[in-house]
Amino acid sequence: MPTNEQAQACLRLCQMLSSGFQPIHLFRYNPETQTVYVLAGVTEGIEVIVDPNGKWRFADE
Repeated sequence: MPTNEQAQACLRLCQMLSSGFQPIHLFRYNPETQTVYVLAGVTEGIEVIVDPNGKWRFADE
């Protein structure tokens, strides 16, 4: 299960994406790495990883 910090960060992230009219294509929790992966965007894929501590980063960083 995602941590509370992770769940709140995901909610804020999805809100920011949808406020910018970016569709969210995939939202997945990986129990092995305990991270959440979000794929969003219209033409260019925006890939974001949310760590258990609630910090998020772009997947290509």
